[in-house]
Amino acid sequence: MIIQNSSVNDIDTIKQLYGNARAFQQLKHAVRWPEFDTALIETAIEEQRQWKIIIDHQVACIWTITFNDPQIWEERNIDPAIYIHRIATNPLFRGQNLVEAIVQWARIYATENNKYFIRLDTVGENTGLINYYQQCGFSFLGLYTLKNTDALPAHYKNATVSLFEIALSN
Repeated sequence: MIIQNSSVNDIDTIKQLYGNARAFQQLKHAVRWPEFDTALIETAIEEQRQWKIIIDHQVACIWTITFNDPQIWEERNIDPAIYIHRIATNPLFRGQNLVEAIVQWARIYATENNKYFIRLDTVGENTGLINYYQQCGFSFLGLYTLKNTDALPAHYKNATVSLFEIALSN
């Protein structure tokens, strides 16, 4: 297993994995992601915030990160944190606990970047996903209604979000 930044050569794969994730969300009757604009993906790649797990020369999983997420985390955004978004797993690699690998990586990455929290969110009250993230070490902070979703992707509009975090020792 190799974890590294995605490159522009991965854009088609990233878009395909997002499409697979949307289909899986629909199958599970979960809130579906919108189709993410290519420019959003390109920006994440340019800023070295788009990551991937490679297994057997295949992209097994992707995700993005940010160090700033004020519209979702509101007053908690002041905390030094790494925020994980858009985890999408290649269907060939589902069930391999890749979120646990992301958490292990994020612990090191956050510490190297002087961050004290690893955070993520999911739209809606997806009890299966809530339980899974808790198994991966996240504390479930509860359900929240966001105050301002203007600059967020469409699936956040008029939605409740589930917030999760791992507190790292300083």
